[in-house]
Amino acid sequence: MGDVTEIRRGTLQEQTFYEQVGGEETFRRLVHRFYEGVAEDPLLRPMYPEEDLGPAEERLVLFLIQYWGGPTTYGEKRGHPRLRMRHVPFTVNRAAHDAWLKHMRVAVDELGLSEEHEHVLWNYLTYAAQAMVNAPD
Repeated sequence: MGDVTEIRRGTLQEQTFYEQVGGEETFRRLVHRFYEGVAEDPLLRPMYPEEDLGPAEERLVLFLIQYWGGPTTYGEKRGHPRLRMRHVPFTVNRAAHDAWLKHMRVAVDELGLSEEHEHVLWNYLTYAAQAMVNAPD
């Protein structure tokens, strides 16, 4: 996903979306800011049984890094993402969907990505949030 072909000094190079937006640091900033919002959210916080949100934060960072063309550490540690299956134990209704996107919107906005990169990332995040809905309101 997200490959862009560029010509530099006479050589053809492909750059992943992950590389284009700044690599690991960008995704760590995104997810850290997102979880700052989750930590204070009365609807979303109870979905995380751990006291420490750090492990959940790390899983999302590694997933997004892999999805956007970075290292495949997520898959090496956890196997196939199986996102819907992993979210089955949680009630993800429209309210949870909206809360998740609210915190992710703040996090995306604070990255300061180009309009094109922001659009591509946001489209994926809204698609993913909708795909996780598993319960009526």
